[in-house]
Amino acid sequence: MNFRLVFKLTGKTLLVEAGALLLPLLVCLFYRENPLPFLLSIAMTGAVGLALSLIRSNDHFFPREGFFAVALIWLLMSAFGALPFFFSGFFPSYVDCFFESVSGFTTTGASILTAVEPLPRGILFWRSFMHWMGGMGVLILTIALLPSLGGRTLHVMRAESPGPIVSKLVPKTSQSSKILYGIYCALTLLEVFCLRIAGMPWYDSLVHSFATAGTGGFSTRNLSIAAYESPAIEVIITLFMLVFSINFALYFLLLCGKVRQALRSDELRFFLAVVAFSTLLISINIWPMYPADGSAVRHAAFQVGSIISTTGFASTDFNLWPEFSRILLVLLMFIGACAGSTGGAIKCSRVLLLLKCIRREIRQVVHPRSVNVVKLDGRVVDEDSLRSVQLFFAAYLFIALGATLLVSVDNFSFGTTFTAVVSCIGNVGPGLELVGPMGNYSAFSGFSKLVLSLCMLIGRLEVLPVLVLFSRNAWKRS
Repeated sequence: MNFRLVFKLTGKTLLVEAGALLLPLLVCLFYRENPLPFLLSIAMTGAVGLALSLIRSNDHFFPREGFFAVALIWLLMSAFGALPFFFSGFFPSYVDCFFESVSGFTTTGASILTAVEPLPRGILFWRSFMHWMGGMGVLILTIALLPSLGGRTLHVMRAESPGPIVSKLVPKTSQSSKILYGIYCALTLLEVFCLRIAGMPWYDSLVHSFATAGTGGFSTRNLSIAAYESPAIEVIITLFMLVFSINFALYFLLLCGKVRQALRSDELRFFLAVVAFSTLLISINIWPMYPADGSAVRHAAFQVGSIISTTGFASTDFNLWPEFSRILLVLLMFIGACAGSTGGAIKCSRVLLLLKCIRREIRQVVHPRSVNVVKLDGRVVDEDSLRSVQLFFAAYLFIALGATLLVSVDNFSFGTTFTAVVSCIGNVGPGLELVGPMGNYSAFSGFSKLVLSLCMLIGRLEVLPVLVLFSRNAWKRS
């Protein structure tokens, strides 16, 4: 293990985080709030980052270092990102601050706050801006800003990028990172202007656009999007939640004029089919609860988009919906968004490949002599990739069940405990009952909050990098 190079990359990423903290500091100064929490945080983060970045190292960087660095950096980013919360005095303990920070960077949106509106605007800005940084990946942002590792950054990109298939858009990884963030910034700004036109204030438009782009879900209102009581705002956010749930590589194909190739994506078709079918079923199920003015369809589409994109916004309290709709939303928490998007959970591509594997096994039983292959986007998927998807699915369920057992020591109901874990490992945010869209995670013990924080990191980094961090062999130098 090349620890020197790992620590150097960690230091550079912390410097990027210190630079990002300047934005909420400016917000504090603009609204004449106390800037001390951010000044202290910038000083501490910058000092540690500078010290680590000055470490001399060789260039030996392999996949093991990539996975190890990603897990370590996300852990330290969350730890330092919690400092403004801690110094602000609005959070009961550092464990709560760490939970909120992990939830921000992993774009989960789960909160321990019982009320967010009394918080300073600088703190609220930082909560949502963490979503924006973590959505595309803090290390991909670092590579885009500080491309100093050359081709070896592909190991980092593969470890951090969500989804089973990661490839460069162009030959150089740093250029791919810049293209991704260029598309990301353009879509974010487009949503800001759309929300402002719909009547949302500039500050709220910016904060909610950060949260939507990162599919996070932190809001400046206790009632989330429901507080605005605006169908136009709900429609705009619904559309952008779905936009940010689609593989960004498809947007690159559209920019290159390859429209047909983008639209032939099997994962995109599967994702849109799940969204449409789920919206239809929930609309029918909740129709008696809403006036016959189309609001049932609007609320159904919003919540389906919010859950499958793992954003976590709420236009209504779906905890009060019939059991069928609530269970369907929990199933969507497992499916999640497309690979290569800012969304979380298992990902549509993996679910689609698992379904294709099941169909292949059925055909093999019916026709033992036949040769059956699994294809995605017209190309044959190799057996190693299929085995990787199956192992991921098994590990994901095993970790979710194990975490549920650990969190159950708080003695809450199964609905609260299980959906809290599923929501955290899927980076969704809201669950059911106590952790529903109008609830929070404040009632959990410090131990359970740490377990749920680990679930958020495991879910965002898709299991393997975090497991590598806890592997004894990964810490060996040879």
